[in-house]
Amino acid sequence: MPDIIRLLPDSVANQIAAGEVIQRPASAVKELLENAIDAGATSVRVIIKDAGKTLIQVIDNGCGMSPTDARMSFERHATSKIENAKDLFSIRTLGFRGEALASIAAIAHIEMKTRKESDELGTLLVIEGSKVKSQEETTCPAGTSIAVKNLFFNVPARRNFLKSDVLEFRHIIEEFQRVAMVHPDIEISLHHNEKPVFQLNKTNFKQRIVNIFGNPMNEKLVPVELKTEQVNISGFVGKPETARKTRGEQYFFANGRFIRHAYLNHAVEQAYQELIPDSSYPTYFLNVGVDPGSIDVNIHPTKTEVNFQYGQLVYSAVRAAVKQSLGMFGISPTLDFDAEPGFNINMPKGYQPKPPTISINPEYNPFASPKPSVKAGISANRKEWEQLFEINKTELSTGLISTETTEIASGGKEESRLFENKSELPETTAKLLQVHNRFIVAVVRSGMMVIDQQKAIERIEYEKLTSKLSSHKVEKQQCLYPHTVHLAPGDASILDEIIEELGNIGFEISSLGSGTYVLQCLPASHNPLNPEGLIESLIENFKNNKPLLALGKQPGVAAVVAKDIAMKFNRSLKPQEMQLIVDELFACQIPEIAADGSKIVRVLAIREIEKLFQ
Repeated sequence: MPDIIRLLPDSVANQIAAGEVIQRPASAVKELLENAIDAGATSVRVIIKDAGKTLIQVIDNGCGMSPTDARMSFERHATSKIENAKDLFSIRTLGFRGEALASIAAIAHIEMKTRKESDELGTLLVIEGSKVKSQEETTCPAGTSIAVKNLFFNVPARRNFLKSDVLEFRHIIEEFQRVAMVHPDIEISLHHNEKPVFQLNKTNFKQRIVNIFGNPMNEKLVPVELKTEQVNISGFVGKPETARKTRGEQYFFANGRFIRHAYLNHAVEQAYQELIPDSSYPTYFLNVGVDPGSIDVNIHPTKTEVNFQYGQLVYSAVRAAVKQSLGMFGISPTLDFDAEPGFNINMPKGYQPKPPTISINPEYNPFASPKPSVKAGISANRKEWEQLFEINKTELSTGLISTETTEIASGGKEESRLFENKSELPETTAKLLQVHNRFIVAVVRSGMMVIDQQKAIERIEYEKLTSKLSSHKVEKQQCLYPHTVHLAPGDASILDEIIEELGNIGFEISSLGSGTYVLQCLPASHNPLNPEGLIESLIENFKNNKPLLALGKQPGVAAVVAKDIAMKFNRSLKPQEMQLIVDELFACQIPEIAADGSKIVRVLAIREIEKLFQ
């Protein structure tokens, strides 16, 4: 039997490696930016065309390469950043695997110009699919310019799975921001289709954050600083009132490298405990500095997942640093243990407070009379209890409270059959009860029905919007005053992606360029209190809410708008309003399930209620 195991050709091996390292155009941008920074560049330009599918070019003024180094840089596992296995346990650079350029060259057309400061002429290298087409001398400025053209040209399956240009460019912006943010001492710019997106000059960390996310961020940040022998924490966190319903700007950097670390995320959230609602998330931009020998960055090819040798220590330091910062700037409640344990009360001049007095009956004998019995106590308070919990006979007749044994016998019906049997629906004559401005309670034949008030309204408004979309009968209302919205480039790209769907629903939004938009019309049925906040809510949901994204862009936009409408009904409702919600909910096509798949209605059978008292 012939041998069947053989070595793969280098071109195939490189394509396999490319599948791990280069997942989309944004991955190539990240790798090239990290190489430019490792080369000591103080100025970096990124030029993108067609969201990176046609061109990704990174130009830097770093150290450059010799002709031999230029050629060797595209070989697998070729790097200048480590020499032996010990170096893997003390990584001080962003790149070190020696796979990035080889992986990119395996799936794209590469043109690289590079020159060292000490050389008169540079090197021009052309590679297509791992094959070197030419290498010659050329004139070029000191540094390196790498142009990646026709990404995935020889891997059509991977190219076909790329998303829209708007979505792919958004991923590029995210990678660009992560690198640019933590290196404020580098001048860096981003151009897309010959239009400037970012032009960031050298500055400090806070100003770099503001330049990326917009001027409103300047008033939201509080500085964080903590230094110990093992770890240094620095950066900025958002004030509690700026917390969002979804995870927004949350960035961790370890030794100048963007990382994802759920353990440290939890540390920050613990520091905000009791300062923000449970369903909100804080904003933070934190740098964690540790000894390179105490952190392992060689876990994943993307190098965003790391392990700390002293994880608990870093966790405690992050939590303490954030909590200290919030307390120092008067944001979190603090206790002054040095203050006198008394009240600071302004007394009138000459006022002498009298000490309290207690009158005592010397003849009192606790054993002289018998203790009151429990029965006597009940009899004494019976009248008060009856007045407090008096049950109106009319409520019994309407079905709010029922003691008939026939209902107990029917308590075993399954909830799945609830909406098939019309007799199980709340009757229009039944009284409805609102609980904590969140739930509507009604009595049905099998037991008690609990309706999530906000989700019910979301379902009603969602089906109204989708019905109008399908019939193309969307009515608009002109805003009395146009609303101007300023967005960061990443958020602006999301709005560009869904702006057509917003127009179909009834929004009229026009772009003024540079992330500025004007909201001129709204759906006739919707008058939000904060239109700018609605736009931001739409962007946040499409950035973080996967269930809504799964619906598709148009239904997803309708679901988010319906959610915003429902927020206004998070209040006490009149009986007529509750009845209208119930009637409209059960007129929907799917009354029991919300757009995101969660339950709207829950029925507690009589037997389930009985178990609560056993």
